[in-house]
Amino acid sequence: MHDDLMAKANAWLAEDPDQETRDELAKLIDAGDVTELSARFSGTLQFGTAGLRGELGAGPMRMNRSVVIRAAAGLAAYLKKNGQTDGVVVIGYDARHKSADFARDTAAVMTGAGLRAAVLPRPLPTPVLAFAIRHLGAVAGVEVTASHNPPRDNGYKVYLGDGSQIVPPADAEIAAEIDAIVSLNDVPRPDAGWETLDDAVLDAYLARTDAVLAPGSPRTARTVYTAMHGVGKDVLLAAFARAGFPEPVLVAEQADPDPDFPTVAFPNPEEPGAMDLAFAQARATDPDLVIANDPDADRCAVAVKGGDAWRMLRGDEVGALLAAHLVARGATGTFAESIVSSSLLGRIAEKANLPYEETLTGFKWIARVDGLRYGYEEALGYCVDPEGVRDKDGITAALLITELASALKEQDRTLLDLLDDLAVEHGLHATDQLSVRVQDLSVISDAMRRLREQPPTELAGLSITRAEDLTKGTDKLPPTDGLRYTLDGARVIVRPSGTEPKLKCYLEVVVPVADHAGLPAAHTRAAELLAAIKRDLSAAAGI
Repeated sequence: MHDDLMAKANAWLAEDPDQETRDELAKLIDAGDVTELSARFSGTLQFGTAGLRGELGAGPMRMNRSVVIRAAAGLAAYLKKNGQTDGVVVIGYDARHKSADFARDTAAVMTGAGLRAAVLPRPLPTPVLAFAIRHLGAVAGVEVTASHNPPRDNGYKVYLGDGSQIVPPADAEIAAEIDAIVSLNDVPRPDAGWETLDDAVLDAYLARTDAVLAPGSPRTARTVYTAMHGVGKDVLLAAFARAGFPEPVLVAEQADPDPDFPTVAFPNPEEPGAMDLAFAQARATDPDLVIANDPDADRCAVAVKGGDAWRMLRGDEVGALLAAHLVARGATGTFAESIVSSSLLGRIAEKANLPYEETLTGFKWIARVDGLRYGYEEALGYCVDPEGVRDKDGITAALLITELASALKEQDRTLLDLLDDLAVEHGLHATDQLSVRVQDLSVISDAMRRLREQPPTELAGLSITRAEDLTKGTDKLPPTDGLRYTLDGARVIVRPSGTEPKLKCYLEVVVPVADHAGLPAAHTRAAELLAAIKRDLSAAAGI
């Protein structure tokens, strides 16, 4: 076993084109570090519907240039097999460690395979890449990003020519082509021959951002903005300037790209502490709302002042606010969301006589809904311009929520007032999440098995009226690893995260509200129910 491991490691070392990972791997081989080598050579990073994502480092279980070159070669082979021999592949990247290298390697591999490659001019938000695919009529797109993962991670996201992320069976077909590559030496990688795009694509994206706003709408809301050490700042500021909003006040410590994300434990606005600096800036400047993007700016977080304290709105709250705003503006088309998002969107769509669809988790599914006008996911992802960007877009979502805040400001109202109105109209839809980050992935599979073998019959004293194992699929959904419980006045979904070592449980309770006077009691009741469901679910899952 030891000899086999060393042989694998030495074979990898001989082909590795990156001096940094070569040095790292050589040290491990010289030290005979079997534990670390075993972790890196226990398999290969799996190419799935999120593409690739993992920790940077040497070896097939890490993100590095060797793994990326193989992924690019597999994608090129897949495209050629599907007759896309003369199309362009557009490549974008964020400001993480190695992102520019991975983008350049991808361009070289595409060029060597006889395809045309075009690389965005510098690190830019993921939605700009998603836009560029459709704008340029590309056959595929690649975005090098690990979104809001920790600093040591990077990733590789693949889109096809419709501008949305890959879904089965394309992921498995590309993975098979990757597996078929015997040696990196078989992959031609010329030093030139691809195009580096100028700012014309970015200018076209920015021109489209105006289209999400209503002509002549109020543009008065004042914002504090954090880019969370990512690539959102310049594009968001340009979009806000074009729209005529007051210039956002920046959280200076987090404004510029920094792949080490020094001020946050996790560069994700949803994580505890990530918004502390933004709230400090808000207390100093008293804006109407706080806006945050994640590092690749495809997500948008919104915070508002309630009483004396600033609080983050949940993704479901922003999702409902944007939907209500679009309905008020007379939007037509299908409203869609993932199954883990709040059922309030369905109520809003139904009352407005608009079509409504539920999809599996992930924008790769939401973006594919026929006639989509608006789609959102509770993890702070919103698609408000599906014709331009068939993916979540934190820039256009920020514009739209700021337009809504401006319209309410003119009436001396806030986003919280509109949320209250929605609760009175449709019932208080309160959501929460029980999210368990694990070191050992078996904790997740054990919890899922336990829930399947001994399903709970009630949670928080509410009887479970329907329990569904989503691995079997439903009449509307393809199979996925998840469990859905419908309760009397509540809903719970349990699933392993697709991008992080987490077990995620999505909870929703619906409490009827007769009028505005009944809201405080409804909020108290909802909080009690959510806490009790969390407690009972933890016990049932053994987590």
